[in-house]
Amino acid sequence: MLKHLSAEERRKLANRGALKRKNPGKIRLSVFRSGRHIEIQAIDDVRGHTICAASSKEKEFKGNGWNVAGAEQVGKNFAARAVKAGIADNCYFDRGGYRYHGRIKALCEAIRAGGVRI
Repeated sequence: MLKHLSAEERRKLANRGALKRKNPGKIRLSVFRSGRHIEIQAIDDVRGHTICAASSKEKEFKGNGWNVAGAEQVGKNFAARAVKAGIADNCYFDRGGYRYHGRIKALCEAIRAGGVRI
């Protein structure tokens, strides 16, 4: 089963499944990090919809997505959108197998500072 996936991909799937089982009915904050950009989106797994998102690829984004300062800006933008959407108290953080370090940590702390309870 799942032999075609790498060990890292299997670990990401296992972690995501465990998070979904432990947090039923909550909004999942899923993060994606590449070498140049960082993205986050709030996903309602019950309905299968994305509620709000923020990315370093957006036109109005000023900065670099590959450094900690850029991740903090994306986190602030996302927090403002999440508070406006009314999901500030009902969510959990899915780091997607990335270590809680550097840009991921800066993104999460900026979201918390923006008023979202993770």
